Amino acid sequence: MPDVLNWLLVFLRASALMAIFPVFSAKNIPVQVRVALGALVAFLVAPTVPASSAGIMDLWALLGLMMCEVGFGLLLGFVSRMLFYALEVAGGIIATEIGLTLPSSMNPFSTSASSEIATLLQYMGGMLFLSLNLHHGLLVAFQRSYVFLPTGGGHLQESLLLDVVHRTSHIFVFAIQMAAPLMAVTFIILLVFAVLARAVPQMNVFSESFAIKLLSGMTVLGLTCQLMAQHIASFLQRLPEDVLRVAQLMGVK
Repeated sequence: MPDVLNWLLVFLRASALMAIFPVFSAKNIPVQVRVALGALVAFLVAPTVPASSAGIMDLWALLGLMMCEVGFGLLLGFVSRMLFYALEVAGGIIATEIGLTLPSSMNPFSTSASSEIATLLQYMGGMLFLSLNLHHGLLVAFQRSYVFLPTGGGHLQESLLLDVVHRTSHIFVFAIQMAAPLMAVTFIILLVFAVLARAVPQMNVFSESFAIKLLSGMTVLGLTCQLMAQHIASFLQRLPEDVLRVAQLMGVK
């Protein structure tokens, strides 16, 4: 019976992480698949996790422990998802700069409609995450999180809040870094058309700049895809360490 309870608690944490993690929480992945993945992770990780004292608890204490495990998994998944939030912001900035904000579409990585550029960047992040085998590192980090954060041993600390806020603040910085080349190009184009508006007042600068901004923006986006991929990969490679760091801060008394 304790083994079953231990597996259930690991399953709750793993399923909560899968529910919010970007690649596995996409809308085109059925809920049954996510539950099966959580059960598989729990089946692999539970034998390596020390047994908890849930067997000697009453019902309400056990329910509280289960809710704590779900909360731990959601927080770990939120930290893992921060890159995809930054990619969505970067895609929105790029789409605004080159004039592609109107043709928004449903994004499988998000619950709301977003720009095509944001969807493209998030697909790139998902492919890099799987092609670089970083999901293996995330599974290892999830298993090692029980060293710092045992079952029911988490605590909300001020250092944890400051760390999460610090990571959240980097979302906008990362998005600006991704969109910086296109922002620079569109600024130069606007500057040139501003000079043309003063030199040729009869010219409709507002309408003429749309095609130039779109063509230049798509060209620069294609030329900087490799640089963006390297930037995304460097961020993704830090995900296991980020997960362990947050687990360590939650486990500190």
